[in-house]
Amino acid sequence: MTKRKFGLAMSMILAAGTMLAACGGGDDKGTGEDKGKEAVKIGMVTDAGTIDDKSFNQNTWEGIKLAEKELGIQSKYLKPAGTTEAEYLKEMGNLYDAGYKFIVTPGFKFETAVFHAQDKYKDAKFVILDGNPHSGDFKPVVKDNTVAVFFAEQESGFLAGVAAALELKEGETGFIGGMEIPAVQKFNWGYQQGVKYANENLGTNLTLKAENVVYQGSFDNVAAGGQIAAQMYDRGVDVIFTAAGGVGVGAINEAKTRGKAGEKVWIVGVDSDQYEDGKYDGDKSIILTSAMKKLDNVTLDIIKRELNGDFPGGETLVFDAKNDGIGLPEKNPNLSDDTTTKVKEVFEKIKSGEIKVASEQGSLFK
Repeated sequence: MTKRKFGLAMSMILAAGTMLAACGGGDDKGTGEDKGKEAVKIGMVTDAGTIDDKSFNQNTWEGIKLAEKELGIQSKYLKPAGTTEAEYLKEMGNLYDAGYKFIVTPGFKFETAVFHAQDKYKDAKFVILDGNPHSGDFKPVVKDNTVAVFFAEQESGFLAGVAAALELKEGETGFIGGMEIPAVQKFNWGYQQGVKYANENLGTNLTLKAENVVYQGSFDNVAAGGQIAAQMYDRGVDVIFTAAGGVGVGAINEAKTRGKAGEKVWIVGVDSDQYEDGKYDGDKSIILTSAMKKLDNVTLDIIKRELNGDFPGGETLVFDAKNDGIGLPEKNPNLSDDTTTKVKEVFEKIKSGEIKVASEQGSLFK
């Protein structure tokens, strides 16, 4: 297995068109938009949550839809009945049988399923995001028909922490995670390091207490996300960083309700730019900024490489500040020009290696 990094363009490509192409799972099957017999068929199996989870599933699917628009591929996604290896493999098999032999799987839960699928379907290609195929022993086995993709979530979280501290100047912050898994943990630990850096170097005083770092345990419990956010806001938290999929949607909804009532509370979004999801009362949004990993760009880029005969099979790709695979949105309406300028300076320091962001917990809160 080889490991290398390759660059992406800095600017985010905005997703356009409908999000509803094809969905399945259980008895509910759909078909992708017909692009003709010669169109390459790109399929996706969703992880826990829905295709419109405002986060990981949705951002990955947006990359596939961009490929459909720009490259003329045919797309389809299937939603498994559950999240077991057998259920994932069933939907991969359904896609394969329908001619979708390039299959994108978003999330670590697919690791053992992709491990088996890459041998079972040798003439198919697999992309696993945030995971390595393995047999259950956690020893990566990335075959030539598979590419594993990871992101430096800690760097994106760091930038969000710096931005939140700079914009609020002082106050309290919190973190809501979904499952306590490496990608979510790295967002959390990076965010804590970013707040700490701003407090020590940029004259801010944003504090974080251990009681305000919570992992809900899932990515689809919207109601629980709202409840946890309400408890944090009631304890005096001003801004919450959510890395939790549908749980984060619940936190956003709670913040929007409070915003409508006149409270000044904020959410830091995750994975994609969630500004639009936080809108209330016209153009106001409770999304301060978002810690992004550019899933849509990466997915589109790998599809392009496949069409160009350059599929990076057998490789593990890492996207970080150096290759512009992570970052904050280009436009942050709730951040001042001064905050934006200083965050860009910090980004360049991470990119150059002057600032190193740890991916381990160390002395940080869980």
